[in-house]
Amino acid sequence: MSSSDEGLRDTGLDSVRLHDWLSRTWDHKRGLVGWFSTVDHKVIGRRYIITALFFLALGGLAAAIMRLQLARPENTIVGPDLYNQLFSMHGTTMMFLFAVPVMEAFAIYLVPLMVGTRAIAFPRLNAFSYYVFLMGGLMMWIAFAFNTGAEAGWFSYVPLAGPEFSPGKRTDFWAQMITFTEVAALSVAVVVIVTVFKQRAPGMTLNRIPLFVWSELVTSFVVLFAMPAVMMASTMLILDRLVGTHFFNPAEGGDALLWQHLFWFFGHPEVYIIFLPATGMVSAILPAFTRCPVFGYTAIVLSLIATGFLAFGLWVHHMFVAGLPQLGSSFFTASSMVIAIPSGIQIFCWIATLWLGSPVYRTPLLFVLGFIVIFVLGGLTGVMAAAVPIDAQIHDSYFIVAHFHYVLVGGAVFPLVGAIYYWYPKATGRMMSERLGRWHFALAFITFNAAFFPMHILGLAGMPRRVYTYPAEAGWSAMNLVVSLASLAFAFSFVLLAWNMMRSLRHGTPAGPNPWTAGTLEWATPSPPPPYNFARIPVIDNVEPLWRGNGSPAGEVSGLRVDARELLVTTLTEAMPDLREPSPADSIWPLLAAVAVGATFFGSIFTPWAVIWGLGPVAVTLIGWFWPKGAPEDE
Repeated sequence: MSSSDEGLRDTGLDSVRLHDWLSRTWDHKRGLVGWFSTVDHKVIGRRYIITALFFLALGGLAAAIMRLQLARPENTIVGPDLYNQLFSMHGTTMMFLFAVPVMEAFAIYLVPLMVGTRAIAFPRLNAFSYYVFLMGGLMMWIAFAFNTGAEAGWFSYVPLAGPEFSPGKRTDFWAQMITFTEVAALSVAVVVIVTVFKQRAPGMTLNRIPLFVWSELVTSFVVLFAMPAVMMASTMLILDRLVGTHFFNPAEGGDALLWQHLFWFFGHPEVYIIFLPATGMVSAILPAFTRCPVFGYTAIVLSLIATGFLAFGLWVHHMFVAGLPQLGSSFFTASSMVIAIPSGIQIFCWIATLWLGSPVYRTPLLFVLGFIVIFVLGGLTGVMAAAVPIDAQIHDSYFIVAHFHYVLVGGAVFPLVGAIYYWYPKATGRMMSERLGRWHFALAFITFNAAFFPMHILGLAGMPRRVYTYPAEAGWSAMNLVVSLASLAFAFSFVLLAWNMMRSLRHGTPAGPNPWTAGTLEWATPSPPPPYNFARIPVIDNVEPLWRGNGSPAGEVSGLRVDARELLVTTLTEAMPDLREPSPADSIWPLLAAVAVGATFFGSIFTPWAVIWGLGPVAVTLIGWFWPKGAPEDE
């Protein structure tokens, strides 16, 4: 069938012919070149998730070795130098290479499906972000394999991380990895914001956007404002180390506390960059298993926005023992307590949803319930640590380690695992084993609390964090042994998750389009979704559009081209159809651009001239990326 001058439209085509045309237009080429050239957001999202889980395994392995070292006093499994690298690599990996990327990965995969569009905005930028993230993570872990891993903690405080106390290239690799991977995070933030604002299905007004999409939208704005601070700080650090500047050297007019201000201005919002998408996952899972829309939709949206704003007013509570003015400390004490209010509002809304609905206790809901319990406990200790007198006593003790893991593992990993069980059928077309899932939850919940709750007691008993051993007479031996054994059991629970995922991929029960009878648009597509997502763009009139009574949206939009990649652009607030926009085709240039940028960053670790030498290859790849091809998507 030939198309007209204006292209072949979907009007009048039956479902079989429409599927054939759209598959031919939107599917990526086969073979190695096609694999590296694809810009399909679902493919990129899956790669992000798998890569982030790979880094989770590496970070977990580092933690397991540390806990073996601390299981007994005066242990000699690893020495102090390797231990410094292990805890630095563990923290850096979990924060920069797992937690933030995996939350953005779910946005990459799900947001276009949940807002009813065929592709993500700026798909080539999205693909570029993945390759940058992958190269940055591999660069740091390969350096660790050659005994050049990060050694000054995931926070890399100066002057410890400065040239005087950290010679060699260990901190240089850390600093460049930070800058490199945050380029990926910023790219994804731009992509998500534009997708949500301009590509929502007709009828999806601001008060009908799914709560998970709201959470990712707020997170993306937090990323835009927070990430540049740490990128600037890491650049200043490597300039101090390699060029001879003195941003953080007090002897030459610099200020060591400047690093802490810049880092924690990013570092505390990063906690919410990780936590906010997790709350969106909870708000997505609850309706499917309570058969009830989330109570307090507007209150939850406003809580998400308030948390995003307040996240930037807390960073100094990481610095209460740094000798800052007491007036400033009192302000940050107040703001650190105030931010508990929007989080509390969301928790009460979730509890009300459970109360008003008819809960079906499947594995995703079990992880949501576990999250609520653990996060509330972590939030209570967070309010304690927000008070200056208490913080002065527990700072740099294992009490803070316990609080941190209750908030981040309980507040992010438990919802994340629930989300994996929930959306796995959509991504693969197969159901995960419910029996294995229940065993996984029981083991993870029990062993997590057994591992991290005693750390509160260890901290109050005086055990400092970041120590590789301790004397037997300190009295911490028995509890450290319990913590270590429980930590290893907690790690094993993720082996159950991995086995369940791999086994279900081949032997799981076929899922069908909507196995949970959920109400959001991603469940209106086949499982797994086709390359084009939606044969025709849906029209919606409800925040849960598939619960209208017949399990389908209110209507469909026709008129888009099927012989070229074309998207429907809608207005910002009311989501009214505005115009048709071409979507870029697959391209190898994002990969080549990422390689050029990665080589430039890697070379700059050894010579500043690499930045100059790298400008040429980067420019060439960007020209190839944006050069008009004359194809329909470029008209």
